[in-house]
Amino acid sequence: ESRLPGLAKVVYHGKLGTQGERAERVRAIAHAIVNQLRMHTLPYTVDDKDHFDVLDSKAQQAALLAKTDLLTDMVGEFPELQGIMGGYYARHEGLRDGVAIAIEDHYKPRFAGDALPRNHTGTVVALADKLETLVGLFGIGQLPTGDKDPFALRRHALGVIRILVEKNLPLDLPELFQQAVPAFGELIADPTEALLSFFSDRLAVSLREQGYTAQEVDAVLALQPARLGDVPKRLAAVRAFAALAEAEALAAANKRVSNILKKVEEPVTAEVDAALFKEPAETALFEALQATAPKARAALEQGDYTASLQVLAALKAPVDAFFEGVMVNADDPALKRNRLGLLSSLHQAMNQVADLSRLAA
Repeated sequence: ESRLPGLAKVVYHGKLGTQGERAERVRAIAHAIVNQLRMHTLPYTVDDKDHFDVLDSKAQQAALLAKTDLLTDMVGEFPELQGIMGGYYARHEGLRDGVAIAIEDHYKPRFAGDALPRNHTGTVVALADKLETLVGLFGIGQLPTGDKDPFALRRHALGVIRILVEKNLPLDLPELFQQAVPAFGELIADPTEALLSFFSDRLAVSLREQGYTAQEVDAVLALQPARLGDVPKRLAAVRAFAALAEAEALAAANKRVSNILKKVEEPVTAEVDAALFKEPAETALFEALQATAPKARAALEQGDYTASLQVLAALKAPVDAFFEGVMVNADDPALKRNRLGLLSSLHQAMNQVADLSRLAA
């Protein structure tokens, strides 16, 4: 702690202040992350409250002290030891391992294939540190361009992605960005939209490098899933769905539905009046949706994405029959609106896990 005043004399960035101000921002973001974890942990018990209170205290302490080893002669001579030396100094000072390990690990993962932080406190502080860098620099327009990435923002983004995915944390990415912004006060503009696009690109590249096809990745990321920990399960579900005999026809039908709905000028709602049905195929599709959609939604809510998609295979026959026997753009406005509502209901049911139209040839 005696080194904290020294951080106030070290400039981090001309537009973002000193390392001391940065440490305070990381501390505030770490606090926000713990609160988000607290909110998304259900059911919530008294024991959970104690756990999160302790985690919050440790994370804020580690975040505040994490950069103090930058002022030591050891790190000054050997910059690659930053964080590592912080852990040694913290233990020597008598801080418990939970905080000391978090200080040591808060830069992790430092590179592709590097280990992730070892404990909960380190995970929170590592996320907070990377988010502070990303939100701050994007917030002042300091984005990577071409091969130039002087602040290693691509690496920081991949670090956040790996932590969220591999530790399967119940954290929403947009919410993480939005909760980090207030720590900067008036220094930055809200970069959430630009960061979400940046992360989507980084995640897509990473997933393709892991062996997923461009179609599989595109189908899942098209829905912009907020929780990155869900992405591997969604990808596995899409891959299992694509192996079904009905998959190709359903994907093509979903693409056709998407195209029809895009061409409609007025808003289309998923409201259907069964009394307006004129063709047997309309009734058959409606009844199939009534039977299928709740099962798909229940599986989705339980996190069983594979089952959620496989239930949809039952829709192939009624969907095929609908497009063979029903004219969507009927002359009667009420009939047309009702059929578009039916297609919108189908579209919603099929696109809960991924945009299946992206799997169509």
